[in-house]
Amino acid sequence: MAVVSKNHPVPDLVPVRRALLSVSDKTGLVEFARDLVALGVELVSTGGTRAALEAAGLVVRDVSDLTGFPEIMDGRVKTLHPGVHGGLLSIRADEEHRSAMQAHKIAEIDLAVVNLYPFEQTVAGGADSATIVENIDIGGPAMIRASAKNHAYVTAVTDPGDYGRVLEALRSNDGSVPLALRRELAALAFARTAAYDAAVSGWFATELALEAPRHRAFGGRLLDVMRYGENPHQAAAFYSNGEQRPGVATATLLQGKQLSYNNINDTDAAFELVSEFDRDRAACAIIKHANPCGVAVGDSLVEAYRRALECDQTSAFGGIIALNRTLDAETATEIVKLFTEVIIAPDASEEAKDILSAKKNLRLMVTGELADPRQPGLTVKTVAGGLLVQGRDNGIVLPEDFKVVTRRAPDARELADLGFAFRVAKHVKSNAIVYALNGATVGIGAGQMSRVDSARIAARKAVDAAEVLGLEAPLTKGSVVASDAFFPFADGLLSAIEAGATAVVQPGGSMRDQDVIDAADEAGIAMVFTGMRHFRH
Repeated sequence: MAVVSKNHPVPDLVPVRRALLSVSDKTGLVEFARDLVALGVELVSTGGTRAALEAAGLVVRDVSDLTGFPEIMDGRVKTLHPGVHGGLLSIRADEEHRSAMQAHKIAEIDLAVVNLYPFEQTVAGGADSATIVENIDIGGPAMIRASAKNHAYVTAVTDPGDYGRVLEALRSNDGSVPLALRRELAALAFARTAAYDAAVSGWFATELALEAPRHRAFGGRLLDVMRYGENPHQAAAFYSNGEQRPGVATATLLQGKQLSYNNINDTDAAFELVSEFDRDRAACAIIKHANPCGVAVGDSLVEAYRRALECDQTSAFGGIIALNRTLDAETATEIVKLFTEVIIAPDASEEAKDILSAKKNLRLMVTGELADPRQPGLTVKTVAGGLLVQGRDNGIVLPEDFKVVTRRAPDARELADLGFAFRVAKHVKSNAIVYALNGATVGIGAGQMSRVDSARIAARKAVDAAEVLGLEAPLTKGSVVASDAFFPFADGLLSAIEAGATAVVQPGGSMRDQDVIDAADEAGIAMVFTGMRHFRH
């Protein structure tokens, strides 16, 4: 490898004699700096970082000693100077660069320890715009990028988690850092500044209500490396985008082994669904392959769980369970009777934790609170050569907003079930059909190319559940049915009527709406339009 512009060979080992430290996150800083000094490294620092080091009794040069210029403008300008960037960017083997450094009294900087103003944390904390803007770092990214670019001679450290690796390398190589580590740290450095800039540009887009900015950037911080992705031949990793939304990315894993790629995808789907229901009634959602196989509300959590399970006990095996209240002992006792991959809830009682601890492979995650179904946000999907970006589906239609389009209006029980079923349908893959009765799903049809097929599959599921439960008739008899999008023909509605549905909720908007309304009137059932569809692909 060579520095192409000058064709100078890149050394494997570069001794570290001088380190520049300028950090916002001071985790492990003093200990790291003390070990550097013990290795004979001179420390140069700025502002609060220098104060912290001096308070610990360390000898530190102020960065103004390198620049010959004081910090000005409330510290906004302190490192943006040739005295710093010349020391970071110089090609040590180049005679012209060495002459320039001597002429301008520029000192080499071999190690740059820099992390950034806490922009993401400031946004997440709900600060005002002026405070957020003030936490946009300028000098930090410039130093990180300079040192990472010149990794041929400079070691760039942007994460306290890498302090130990750098010290180990210095001790193992007589005070030098090998090229392999310098390159790896450079890659991490550029990734960090990219994620930082993505957070800043994303905030501006939100602040200015730019639905389609000319450039979109997305960044993330590694949370976990998966053993594999959807299939064993696919590599995968899990990243946090910094959004402080309660859910699988921000939850605490209380017990159980690492979640797989599919576990994370399904757990997210489960918790987003159960968060649709306020804690005034207990709610449970059971998910398999990102689709609900049972959802219910109840007066207690255990009642909600039992009723959700009754919808499709076969599919629930090996599924994900999401709850909208603190997991209690009675519910935990019921859940452990069935093989379950993950339980996610706002919290869990100590008794419930003890009960689940006997199931070593069962993952228990707590989020602290529910996600807000109305909160705006973005979803991103990759396609060949591009990204599809859209707003999160945070649309909610309440029963009082339903438009009755049939001669018969739904009664109070039907109206409540229609509201429940439509919220569930929002989280079912299209084409989606959901039958519900008394606050519980009794048949779900998902992901079919034809809506009538979804209606038939959901009805068939109800027949199978009735056999398992020993019922004389499936629970679709007297139920309501929800469709995520309009019925393009009356055949899907007729299938639901045949299954026993007495009321229907759908978005409406088809050219053949009147045909569907007429079919409902002829059958004497009630139908309401929402004016909002919930495609989910």
